[in-house]
Amino acid sequence: MPTTTPLAYDPMDVAIDVAPYETWRRMRDEAPVYHHERLGFYALSRYADVSAALRDTATYSSAHGNVLEFLSERELESGMMILTDPPAHTRLRSQVARVFTVRRISALEPEIRRICDELLERWTPGENFDLVQDFGALLPAIVMTSLLGVPDEDREPVRRTIDTMFHVLPDVGMFNDVSGAAMGELERYLDDLLTRRAADPGDDLLSGLVQSELSRRECVEFAMLLATAGTETVGRLLGWATVVLDQHPDQRAALAADPALIPGAVEELLRFEGPSPVQGRWTTRPVTLHGVTIPAGSKVLLLTSSAGRDERKYADPDRFDVRRDIDHHVSFGYGVHFCLGAALARLESRIGLESMLAHHPTWVVDHERSVRAHTSTVRGWEHLFVR
Repeated sequence: MPTTTPLAYDPMDVAIDVAPYETWRRMRDEAPVYHHERLGFYALSRYADVSAALRDTATYSSAHGNVLEFLSERELESGMMILTDPPAHTRLRSQVARVFTVRRISALEPEIRRICDELLERWTPGENFDLVQDFGALLPAIVMTSLLGVPDEDREPVRRTIDTMFHVLPDVGMFNDVSGAAMGELERYLDDLLTRRAADPGDDLLSGLVQSELSRRECVEFAMLLATAGTETVGRLLGWATVVLDQHPDQRAALAADPALIPGAVEELLRFEGPSPVQGRWTTRPVTLHGVTIPAGSKVLLLTSSAGRDERKYADPDRFDVRRDIDHHVSFGYGVHFCLGAALARLESRIGLESMLAHHPTWVVDHERSVRAHTSTVRGWEHLFVR
């Protein structure tokens, strides 16, 4: 009889990160509550379990960190919303929502279109173009730094600092001296910029924050959250869109012929290849699921991208279909921690994809030259060459 390879999952394993789908399927089928003894974490992989855990902040706490390398017994002293639980989270989100409004986001559409056209005009037919570095990563970085009120001359240095914050060292992950130094540099820069905006406010987001009821530290940490999460995930998603549509030329042709399909295609991309596939939590009490008890004080990884491939939720989940009717996915989280920047991410992704297809309705990915980005919490490309 054939032997079955032992089930092993590690979010920092490069081989698994490149093609995690079969591992995730086996986890959903064989070990829906997976335990990695050496790294000391549990993992939930089914849609129903992941969505329930995301809603249950009383049991699955965010206050101990949300990335495997950072999860610890000690609660973090943070003013960053994603690292707090209610009621602190409720107060922070309420204050931020008064500044980071739908009106402010919607008003960005003409500027986002202009930026897309400007960047994509550099993509010459027949020549290699780094879709991530020269478009996908630049677009949200330009939009976000403009939204925050970062002066033009500082925007590229700030983007490079954000990139460095995601620096990964083998066997260490993102918790290293290089990424830590970049984080400190960005904190100091934003704090200084907030001081300038307090003295001379404008119509930008930092000016709104500094006039809110948030403390200075809370203003800095929300600005950091937007600057990092708001640039990293959109850039990775546009990279995934490029690769997946190249693998499905019929779907790409359908989008080019009918741009009205693009908003639904963005949701299908988020389900099919979510750029942030793993969310960390800390249990505040014992939880028993599928006959397995997760003790209180345990690291738990919620595999949101595995949830997006769960056949218990989605019919034929490994089939990419821009016309799929998706009632819900968890790629932006769920419950009180639903991504506050989801509307902006959707807007940037939709316009980005519309612009790509308008400028170049076909392309070919050069996989030999392209370079993957590997972290425990983000999947995608560092460089993605297309022609």
